Amino acid sequence: MKSVLCIVLGLVVAGLSATALGADDPSGSWKWQVKRGDQTRDVTLTLKLEGDKLTGHMPGRNNTVTPIEDASFKDGTVAFSVTREFNGVKRTTKYNGKLSGDTITGKSEGTDRDGKAVTTDWVAKKS
Repeated sequence: MKSVLCIVLGLVVAGLSATALGADDPSGSWKWQVKRGDQTRDVTLTLKLEGDKLTGHMPGRNNTVTPIEDASFKDGTVAFSVTREFNGVKRTTKYNGKLSGDTITGKSEGTDRDGKAVTTDWVAKKS
């Protein structure tokens, strides 16, 4: 009887752990909108978590794909940066957000065309 109880308890714990891990997996496609001036642009982020390694990419101008850099996922927080080049100038934007269910809520930090620091809120929904 004691061994049956241990087996059942072990299965329950394993099931709860698998559920918790699945709920905290940022893998998938995430979408949000960015407003610049009077224009709104749709943004799509694709993430893949394998073990403790987070990889992914974002589309850029002219149908290019820009890989994310310095990516991490720890304690429900997604962090990565994206470097893009325009007219010979490279700009890096750092993203940081908290995963909760099918939503990532965070901030991005980068520079505008005048070189001024810009911080923007972003809320991405899993699609």
